[in-house]
Amino acid sequence: MLIFANHNYFSESLSKFVENFNIMKKITVSLFVLSFIMFSCKNDKTEGQEKEIDTSVEKTQEVKQITLTKFEGSPKFEEASISLEKANVGELDSVANVDFKFAIQNYQLGEQTPTAEENGLANSAKGQHIHFILNNMPYHAYYESEFSKEIPEGNHVLLAFLSRSYHESVKNAFLVTNLKVGDSDVEPADLTAPHMFYSRPKGTYKGKDTEKLLLDFFLVNTEISETGNKVKATINGEEFLITEWVPYVIEGLDKGELTIRLQLIDSKDNLIEGPFNDVTRKVTLE
Repeated sequence: MLIFANHNYFSESLSKFVENFNIMKKITVSLFVLSFIMFSCKNDKTEGQEKEIDTSVEKTQEVKQITLTKFEGSPKFEEASISLEKANVGELDSVANVDFKFAIQNYQLGEQTPTAEENGLANSAKGQHIHFILNNMPYHAYYESEFSKEIPEGNHVLLAFLSRSYHESVKNAFLVTNLKVGDSDVEPADLTAPHMFYSRPKGTYKGKDTEKLLLDFFLVNTEISETGNKVKATINGEEFLITEWVPYVIEGLDKGELTIRLQLIDSKDNLIEGPFNDVTRKVTLE
């Protein structure tokens, strides 16, 4: 009887041991599975974070790329006009200074153009003005309709147009004329031919003004389109084809020297001959 009792006791102990062993085995497997899941989630989270970081870097690189976009929202001034009131332009004797007097209609020099404070472009504190361009050289800004300017001897082309206070041209208010001072053997320019004149950017930009630069040019005797003539803009080596005569904004520029080349080209990408149709300018961003 004692032996039988011990045998039963042993069997019960063995059964409990096996049962406990199975429970421990299940617990161990469960812990292993749980650990594996947690480790996988951690890896997935890390990979997700890395992807987010990579995306962030890509976005930063996109911002630093040069972009050229149409600038819209300026008041039109469709009734504005400019003409030379004083008939002293044409053939002049050799003089040190030439007197200019412009007649301006439906436009106020010296006023700030509406939206000037909110468009983010460099703006003149003196207000609206005349862009006076001689032979496609950098323009001079005049805030009054009468002034004197020294003009060297020779044949010259004068382009004058009204400008908003942030230097965007009023494209329907302009004049272009030949100007001869003194003796010159050079033939005057053919003002019936297609011409492109450079206007902006110009000079040195500082601080917030470096973020958005106005690209503006003036066309005479030509139109541009996707299937016709175009303007090719090369900005620090990057090329853009412009098929619409509107102002543009350059963004994504690094500080330092900026080189801009504008070329008037035909539908086959050939440069259109003319004294002003291929121009390169340098400006500085500080």
